[in-house]
Amino acid sequence: MRILKYLVILSTIFASSISSAGTLVVNSNQSGESSEAAFNAYVAAFEAAHPDIDVQVNLTEHEAYKTAIRNFLVAEAPDVAIWFAGNRMKFFVDQDLFMDVSDVWADADLNNIMSSSKASLTVDGKQYGVPWGYYQWGVYYRKDIFDNLGLNVPQDWDEFKWVCAMLKKNGITPITIGTKYLWTAGGWFDYLNLRVNGYEHHMDLTAGKISYEDSSLDAVFDAWRELIDPGYFLEDHATYSWQEAQAPQINGEAAMYLIGNFYVPALESAGVVDKMDFFQFPPIVEGIGTFEDAPTDTMHIPSGAKNVEDAKKFLAFMSDPAAATNWAKMAGMLSPNSLADAPTDRFQKMGFAMLNAADGLAQFYDRDANPDMAKAGMEGFQEFMVKPDREGKIRARIEKERERIHGPL
Repeated sequence: MRILKYLVILSTIFASSISSAGTLVVNSNQSGESSEAAFNAYVAAFEAAHPDIDVQVNLTEHEAYKTAIRNFLVAEAPDVAIWFAGNRMKFFVDQDLFMDVSDVWADADLNNIMSSSKASLTVDGKQYGVPWGYYQWGVYYRKDIFDNLGLNVPQDWDEFKWVCAMLKKNGITPITIGTKYLWTAGGWFDYLNLRVNGYEHHMDLTAGKISYEDSSLDAVFDAWRELIDPGYFLEDHATYSWQEAQAPQINGEAAMYLIGNFYVPALESAGVVDKMDFFQFPPIVEGIGTFEDAPTDTMHIPSGAKNVEDAKKFLAFMSDPAAATNWAKMAGMLSPNSLADAPTDRFQKMGFAMLNAADGLAQFYDRDANPDMAKAGMEGFQEFMVKPDREGKIRARIEKERERIHGPL
């Protein structure tokens, strides 16, 4: 009886292993109708090319995923995890939670196909992920409102402030924003600092090499106050998510939104995309180069992955031009795959041209900075947008956190 019982246990374990063979577990943050559909299309294309592999997708809401990933990478790692390039990736690489996938880059010829994104996924000469999309940031605006009020696209900071004043005078909220999830405030800080102090300063700051109380940042916060004090931002923006902040612009109550191109599918769904246009964040200080945020979204193999062989196939499949084109296009992004189709969407065309002409590309504040530093910084930025008179205390608090994380200068 003991032998029979032992054989039954063995057969159960064996059957379980057979049923799970060929299953690839992917944790995804591609929530939202258009993003989920785009990712599902990539999965379907992969499964068609690899019929022996069954992909199991665990979808988590985008913001909740940012917290969940810290837990599941340690407790129950999937085979593939979607994440971000830059310091957001390096944080997990430094903890040995992401696997070196340099062999995928070599075997799938990604070193040639994805060369423009390679640096943002490289740590100590090794690659730890594969990019699938990147996108421009800029000002999406209601062209119909501008036309009705006789407003032109601002060419510099003074013109931008004048446009804001005219919009407010006519009962239109100049700038919509939702800072409930903080990172939208980080986008404003990025552009103001890039336009005031330039790329090298911004990279040194996010690397912890410049104090947040440094006088070089005075002009950044001063420029920000030129929009905050007159009330040019959406009221009560700290209570709105970035998605909820879309409504005032879609309804014609707000004119401008500084956001990434992932916003476009929502405009299409709302039926207002034909009323929209896009312009580059205006220059502030003469002589400072034109630098842009171009965040890169990525796929990684956690160190605790069980099906590494199929996970590498999943990442390598990004070398397929059709699959790469479709995922990025449906998600409102540009493909980093040089063999992918050229963008046809007008916003993607504008973004592609703008990024190619830029003097340099940053990832984004919360991707260029240490995660703990980014959290402290963005909490301060949001508070500043609500209570600008606290600037000194806010900057001192952020600096205290910088010194804790990076050490004294």
